[in-house]
Amino acid sequence: MGTWGAGNFDSDTAADHLAALTDRLVTEVTEAMAGDPVELEPDEYWGVTVPCNLELLLMLDRQGWVGVALPSPEVIRTWHRTFLAVWERSIDGLGPKPAYKEERRAVLNETFERLAEASAATQ
Repeated sequence: MGTWGAGNFDSDTAADHLAALTDRLVTEVTEAMAGDPVELEPDEYWGVTVPCNLELLLMLDRQGWVGVALPSPEVIRTWHRTFLAVWERSIDGLGPKPAYKEERRAVLNETFERLAEASAATQ
């Protein structure tokens, strides 16, 4: 098809770029989920960046651009269970205030759920 509009993301090359970017974000999350659970703890790199990657995937998906592909809702829900299990068993060791803990849990749950819903809408 080549180019179908004047927008920055209205071409095959842009779609290929978005596909590669999306794949990188998904691959990072997939590898983090399959790796050492300690790396998913809330004060570790992947414990912070996995939710960031999920939010970036949501932002890209909302644009409706060609090339953005989300993992299946089942994969996302498996990630959710894995991530939250690590979070729940390690968060208290960091001594968070109860209000922060509740708010953060809600944000994490909402992030995974919004991504699963977005994925289901594209299936």
